[in-house]
Amino acid sequence: MEVFNTPNKIIITCNKRLSPYLQEEVQALGFEIKRTFNTGVELYNSVNESIKLNLNLRTASQILYSLKEFKASNPEELYNELVKIEWENLIPFDSYFSVTSNVSNETITTPLFANVKVKDAIVDRIKEKKGIRPNTGPELNKAVIHLYWKDDRAEIFLDTSGETLAKHGYRKHPGKAPMLEALAASTIFATKWDDKSPFVNPMCGSGTLAIEAALIATNRRPGLYRMNYSFMHFIGYNEEVFFQERRNLKEQVNKKNTPTIIASDISEEAIEIAKMNARTAGVDQLIHFEVCDFAETSVPDEKGVVVFNPEYGERLGTHTKLEITYKRMGDFMKQNCKGYKGYIFTGNPDLAKKIGLRASRRTEFYNGKLDCRLLEYDLYEGTRDKTKVIYE
Repeated sequence: MEVFNTPNKIIITCNKRLSPYLQEEVQALGFEIKRTFNTGVELYNSVNESIKLNLNLRTASQILYSLKEFKASNPEELYNELVKIEWENLIPFDSYFSVTSNVSNETITTPLFANVKVKDAIVDRIKEKKGIRPNTGPELNKAVIHLYWKDDRAEIFLDTSGETLAKHGYRKHPGKAPMLEALAASTIFATKWDDKSPFVNPMCGSGTLAIEAALIATNRRPGLYRMNYSFMHFIGYNEEVFFQERRNLKEQVNKKNTPTIIASDISEEAIEIAKMNARTAGVDQLIHFEVCDFAETSVPDEKGVVVFNPEYGERLGTHTKLEITYKRMGDFMKQNCKGYKGYIFTGNPDLAKKIGLRASRRTEFYNGKLDCRLLEYDLYEGTRDKTKVIYE
């Protein structure tokens, strides 16, 4: 079974509500999309072509190459179909593999049981053909197989990514309640920032938004920070394809595009963590860090975007301290950021009402399982059209 040069269905997954940004990324790389859905997109490509996707995408989670679709009503039928696949031509018999799954079948009470059936089928097949039993376990640092099973429809994939692509590899010090890198990149895409004008990020925490902005502006891709993917551990892998793509990534870095990026936080510890993360990403010289109350953040005269990702507080019942903070954010944008586009990412609609500005646009996101909104504000300078009601 030759998968590296054989096109087949590929599913690229992402977190909920990120698929519009994933679709734009995939199309910008020159790939044709067959279908877009809430948590991903579908393509028709080979595993070798998926290498480029793995190294370039900022908003993706996993890239899955379909091996087989079939009907299976119970674990026995699942096993009987899977044992027919030529696993001995996919997974080295002296290697290690793991199984992940997304299962909704009435005969399965825990996905772990489905995983075991997949492992059994693969191990039994390879042992029969090669006489040696491969090692298995939970780590995702070698070959990874993914099962999708809903009702009586099952599909088995090679997970070409392994560890999630949503983490971009530079954040060695996460800080408190960090925003996932894929979500941060999507948030920046949602602002329509032009990659050239100032990007101001008060209350920056561990610096993820500012770092992602610097990476996007200079076209530094996630593949520059990672050297291990699942596709490397399947039979037929040609390392020259990977290293050529890595060379392409290095050549396309735009070191001449250095927009003004400012990140501030009142916590000196948070700024130190953000600086360390930026240093790992190689963009520490592109970000101006400030230890200060957010209201004292430097705002360049050249117009750009200002993006907040503040604490959300409790969903039910807001804290007086956070109410004051949200009002001060609105005052800061209104008074200090005239001519900018303002953005606040929050999961607390009650606190959002305290901002004192009327959002011109609301973009839906999830941060983990929390329903969130990126609120956009047009921060007019001078006399504005009185027919446009901006302030509540």
